[in-house]
Amino acid sequence: MHILLLWTDVEKPIFLPCHEDYTAMDTSILIWNRIISHTHLFKHIISNRGPKFTSGLWTNLNKIFGAELSFSKYYHPQTDRLAEKIIQTLEDMIRRFCAYGLELKDSNVFTHDWCTLIPVLEYTYKTSIHASTGNTPAMLEKGWNPKL
Repeated sequence: MHILLLWTDVEKPIFLPCHEDYTAMDTSILIWNRIISHTHLFKHIISNRGPKFTSGLWTNLNKIFGAELSFSKYYHPQTDRLAEKIIQTLEDMIRRFCAYGLELKDSNVFTHDWCTLIPVLEYTYKTSIHASTGNTPAMLEKGWNPKL
């Protein structure tokens, strides 16, 4: 299992669980169902040259929707630094949940399937105060913090 990390103008960051063997078509359907159909189309996509984004499918979709597709240079710290920090934080959150068996499957059953935690971890990330800003990402994006 992998996590696709995305940003939009409306929602930053977005964690999407996906399988390693997803094709470009699978990835585009996932992004459509989770992001584009709920918010808006991307204006710009920066990819780390993953095969899911270098395929002809993505080139054609970007032309149709008017999005610009560009690729980061291999190990380009200016492009990769924020993504790497978020990935490091997410990995730490997953380790902590798995170590303590806190993965809630339903109201009474716990599971060790960390993939089911991704929406909860995304919410937790977006509603936690970050030392660098003194605010939550949700507050900076929307001007308010969601309540449970």
